[in-house]
Amino acid sequence: MVAWREMSINDIEGLLRVANEIHPGLPESKEVFTERVRLFPEGCRVLVQNNEICGYSISHPIPHNQPPHLNSVLGKIASNADQYYIHDIAILPRFRGQGFAAECISQLLAIAKRYPTTCLVSVYGTAPFWARYGFGPEPVGAALSEKLREYGADAVYLSRQNRRLDYSS
Repeated sequence: MVAWREMSINDIEGLLRVANEIHPGLPESKEVFTERVRLFPEGCRVLVQNNEICGYSISHPIPHNQPPHLNSVLGKIASNADQYYIHDIAILPRFRGQGFAAECISQLLAIAKRYPTTCLVSVYGTAPFWARYGFGPEPVGAALSEKLREYGADAVYLSRQNRRLDYSS
């Protein structure tokens, strides 16, 4: 059986194997992934088959329109974080086309409802894929444009409005 579950520190080596296969041109360190799991474990998931990591997702809150630099540690989740950021969803090719990405995105967007918007950096021409989930291009300033260059020439900053949970009742 193949299923998503919350990531643990013990999953980092398996995650790195997937990351190195999917994103050879966008390397990130073990320290970056380890920190994300420690800072916001509910936003970090792994796709597992027979104890083998075959996919992962990393996500966490950020201040609006301020995604982190590629391969950088955060130190902490900012106290003024008011936007949800999907840093990465990566699935090995042999597990694609089976609905695992949609399942993961649904799980992440359920967490994201705590925030007015969700954002991400689309790479490898995946903006049409993300459009199916309500993500669209967002205007970017000079600082964000500089960060996007780290993700490659085709990187596009996308965001979507979330249907917020109503805690008042």
